Amino acid sequence: MTVSLARRLRQLRSRVLVRAWHYRQRHHARGVWFRLRRTLAAASEVYALPREEAERLVSEGHGAESVGLELEPPKLMLFVPAARVARIASARPLAARLNAELLASECLALVPFVAGPGPQAEP
Repeated sequence: MTVSLARRLRQLRSRVLVRAWHYRQRHHARGVWFRLRRTLAAASEVYALPREEAERLVSEGHGAESVGLELEPPKLMLFVPAARVARIASARPLAARLNAELLASECLALVPFVAGPGPQAEP
């Protein structure tokens, strides 16, 4: 076996191992990343909230999305009407996509595209 062929074989084995690790991680997540992306797709806007404001929204009757509680560390994700979020002075807008800033936030207010509850209300 030539040196270049041995190098190519090592690279191929490395890629296969990395791919297998990614598949295994996705399997252990039990679909949480798919459900998180689906929840974010239903939101026209996303805001980071302080814990106190998020708990106030929960006490007002806004239900927490279960996908946020499945993450580690858990995130309190709430679908809230745009008018209600506008009254929260400490709400900080975020991009409605998976990124480090969104994943670092402990509490999130999601504004749905249409009036009504988020994707959990589907039958």
